[in-house]
Amino acid sequence: MPKTDFRSPRLFTDATLAPGAMVVLDKDQSNYLGNVLRLSAGDGVLAFNGRDGEWRTTIAGRKRPEHLIVDTQTRPQDHLPDIHYVFAPLKHARLDYMAQKAVEMGAARLTPVVTRFTQTSRVNTERLRANVVEAAEQCGILSLAGVDEPLPLPRYLDGRDPARLLVFCDEDAEVADPLAALATHRPPTGGIDVLIGPEGGFAEEERAALRRQPRVVTLSLGPRILRADTAAVAALGLVQAVLGDFTKENTL
Repeated sequence: MPKTDFRSPRLFTDATLAPGAMVVLDKDQSNYLGNVLRLSAGDGVLAFNGRDGEWRTTIAGRKRPEHLIVDTQTRPQDHLPDIHYVFAPLKHARLDYMAQKAVEMGAARLTPVVTRFTQTSRVNTERLRANVVEAAEQCGILSLAGVDEPLPLPRYLDGRDPARLLVFCDEDAEVADPLAALATHRPPTGGIDVLIGPEGGFAEEERAALRRQPRVVTLSLGPRILRADTAAVAALGLVQAVLGDFTKENTL
């Protein structure tokens, strides 16, 4: 597996990447490379688009960075484990943090769901996507997580694939060994949905509906009460360690 280069700046682009291709930079990208990173014509940048792997490119332009010339591929395209992070939206900076950490932990899709005690029902999905891109750029990630429009929890449950395992993280669950609970579903099949609720918890009718799902495991995240953004990292870490790509034996 090629080693990730963390010293070179990385840039996401929607353009196709292939030897000799020219990638036109938009105004924001040009400003970022030229004014923020202080790069100019002749400097190197790693580019990725979520489809064609990662490529070494060279900045070109007269007075400012105008486009990239694609040179050689540094890493082939990979794929994310089939883990969807399902969450009750939070406000502003904490939602940004949670989205970035979910991407860093390898989530393939971010799915906001509105529960009875959700703090806010309005979700700026463009901002979520920007957080996905930023986390991928900074952490050497090649595949971009998808972002769904928010849904009420009942509609989400009605529409989800019953073959997927639902990991229901419930602060009222009996404190037990979460690793052992997840291990009963190894090897993983059908994909995994990891659900974190709002800081107000789930309503009893919501808990009942979640426990009626065809494939569900209810997890406690330990004896301490976690904020929702912290719970995201804890839950995804557990799932990745037992069922995800933290071990070679799992092929989600």
